[in-house]
Amino acid sequence: MDLQTKVPIQPADNPIDYQNKVLLLGSCFVENMGVKFSYFQFRNSLNPFGILFHSLAIENLVQRAVDGPSYSADEVFEQDGIWHCFDAHSELRSNDRDTLLQLLTQRLMETKRSLETASHIIITLGTAWVYRNVASKKIVANCHKVPQKEFQKELLTTDEIKTSLENCLALVKKVNPNTQFIFTVSPVRHLKDGFVENQRSKAHLITALHQMINGNDVSYFPAYEIMMDELRDYRFYGKDMLHPNELAVDYIWEKFRSAWISPDCLSVMEEVDSIQKGLKHRPFNPDSDAHQKFRASLQAKITYLQEKYPFMKFE
Repeated sequence: MDLQTKVPIQPADNPIDYQNKVLLLGSCFVENMGVKFSYFQFRNSLNPFGILFHSLAIENLVQRAVDGPSYSADEVFEQDGIWHCFDAHSELRSNDRDTLLQLLTQRLMETKRSLETASHIIITLGTAWVYRNVASKKIVANCHKVPQKEFQKELLTTDEIKTSLENCLALVKKVNPNTQFIFTVSPVRHLKDGFVENQRSKAHLITALHQMINGNDVSYFPAYEIMMDELRDYRFYGKDMLHPNELAVDYIWEKFRSAWISPDCLSVMEEVDSIQKGLKHRPFNPDSDAHQKFRASLQAKITYLQEKYPFMKFE
């Protein structure tokens, strides 16, 4: 008896291997995937501007990286002694204005390099709700806890999202015409917007994505659908009942791996996993002969892998 309905997933024609480079952009769920890529030692770049929840924020980053100028002093602001930029997540901040401007410029350069060299670009959309700054009339990526009265909340239409995503594709194709795009919708529930409002938002994202995909050579991975259907139980959520917990992330990663990671990589991933677990091992007696032999064996495994894959770095 099968007590679970499965979301059908087909193996990709252009899977990821250890020679590839992956760029991950978007909502907090893409951070979960980025952690997995880093754990298994794939070459990847994750959210240079921090978490970006909606398509216009991602488009703005891509446009600034490909075409746009560096940030200027009038594009950052100070609040409670900390400097921020509305285009970036709050993790990009500084006590000094010029330091923040330098950081933003550095991250733009990193983004451009990643866009130019990525074999695969994974974009995860979190919401269709956005906030427009009343003073500048611009939609922001992050409000940085600025008073709500300074923003107007809006729901992007499917056409606006579709156009934004198509703009991203066109911009990237200018510098990297052969990259493979993989789009997903984040399974994280944005219930601060409201229950009905969250569903409207996800519906807009899914509709816009599939309208865009039908006219372009890009792919869709059903992370949202897996969470909503295969994992339709609160035991797969964290304590906040909004974010997928570790078990759910592992499950969705396994689904992604089966579709998008080359089978040739699986034995290497097992070796990497063995090393990572070995590095986390805490011995009862660090000075014992047994532990010294274990450490020597572990170092030999690391050396062997790094000879084949020099970019791998184990701590």
